[in-house]
Amino acid sequence: MITSVFKKSTPLNYSLVVILMLVFFFISQFQDISWAKSLISVSEKISLLIVALGSMLITNFVVKKNGLSKDNGYTIFFYLLLSLFFPSALNNPNILLANFFVLLALRRLLSLQSLKASKEKIFDASLWILLASLFHFWCILFMILVFISIVFHVARDYRNWILPFIALFAIATLFLLVSLLFNIDVIAFFQNRAYVDFRINYFTNNYQNGALSIYVAVALFFVSSLLLTLSNRPLLLHSSYKKIVAYFFIGVIIYIISPNKSNDLLLFTVAPLAIMGTSHIEFTQQKLNNEIVFGVLILCSLFTFFSQL
Repeated sequence: MITSVFKKSTPLNYSLVVILMLVFFFISQFQDISWAKSLISVSEKISLLIVALGSMLITNFVVKKNGLSKDNGYTIFFYLLLSLFFPSALNNPNILLANFFVLLALRRLLSLQSLKASKEKIFDASLWILLASLFHFWCILFMILVFISIVFHVARDYRNWILPFIALFAIATLFLLVSLLFNIDVIAFFQNRAYVDFRINYFTNNYQNGALSIYVAVALFFVSSLLLTLSNRPLLLHSSYKKIVAYFFIGVIIYIISPNKSNDLLLFTVAPLAIMGTSHIEFTQQKLNNEIVFGVLILCSLFTFFSQL
């Protein structure tokens, strides 16, 4: 039944997912309604909601634009379900914004396969990733994805290898100007962010631990499914799928090495997992198995969401 509802991409599907995102967002926010007393706080919450919805829609756009999915609504539904594993991420503006900017970079990197305006795409993607790193420093590791894309498509032109460093110079210059304008201590800014911490001892309750464990199991299932069936997929899409897998593992590394660790950091892995989940559903073509996958994921996401409130 679930696969039938989202089998075709329709305005009804989009409306349903957007309404569900609104419902879950406000459920998570109403655990503490002190923000409702301030117009500035209300504006901030609305901005966070827009960013969360934008991230979901960009992921869907990337999938459709690059032929990674058929005309269905699986990707946005998967994105919604996987996001529910981390309700506290909806209150984390730095992670939400960093994830949004990285997705904008992914959009440019996947479209690099067309070889049209390749230099502009490399530069834009680098800018978005470096901008994301200002909100969460270790997002700078996504620059690896830029160089992977260059290797796949435009490695012969040496100018393409220089463009990420030009973007770095541009962002560094702008950041220094802003820091001078607003009296930001640049050294302290990076000292508080640019270090490695492997400790995973942040759990405040067993439900956060449980959410992480279930999410890891879901991730292993979708990643294994894609890797085991990659050779049977269209050759034209291999480079795109490899970028998605690389995106996921970079997100995992960011989670592992980041200081001030929390489950929120796994938001960087939601988009690639949603794409891999869509790929699994479309490739399997067994309705009963797909219904079981959706059913189990819905139950797990609802349990982890409400248990962590």
